[in-house]
Amino acid sequence: MARPRKYVIKLTDDEFKELKSIIRKKATSKTIRCRCQIILDLDEAHGKVLTHEQSAKSNGVCLATVTNTVTKYINGGIDAVTEFKRNINSDNARRKVDGRMEAQLIELACGPVPEGHSRWTIRLLEEESKAILETPVSREAIRNALKKTNFDLTKTITGVSRQKKTRNS
Repeated sequence: MARPRKYVIKLTDDEFKELKSIIRKKATSKTIRCRCQIILDLDEAHGKVLTHEQSAKSNGVCLATVTNTVTKYINGGIDAVTEFKRNINSDNARRKVDGRMEAQLIELACGPVPEGHSRWTIRLLEEESKAILETPVSREAIRNALKKTNFDLTKTITGVSRQKKTRNS
């Protein structure tokens, strides 16, 4: 015999419609869609009610995910279920360089090299970016942005020097 449920979910008609519309949207992520479906599965006011185990199996998640989603809904409502709570220390929260800045940095690195230099370096890019970009960016942030986009400053120079070494050998 199963023990009685601690949390009972009874959605209003408006909440039911809102969850259904969130599930139908193309822009909704898989996680949010799954959370909404779990709440709909466990709703006692509309349709057939599934157990936590049945809901987990039908949505392809573990039982802990169902329990956590129900707890989220009980404590915060639909808003808590339909939004991601990003950690302050996550990568996206700490990023200094966004897509627009990355494009400007790559455009700068692909452009002509300053007088007296044979190629771009991270330090040169840092100096030039101070004049171009509205917010100052550190050397490390520039390096990470270029690394993320697989942009190699020494690619052509290394390739040329390797060709010369193999021809001379």
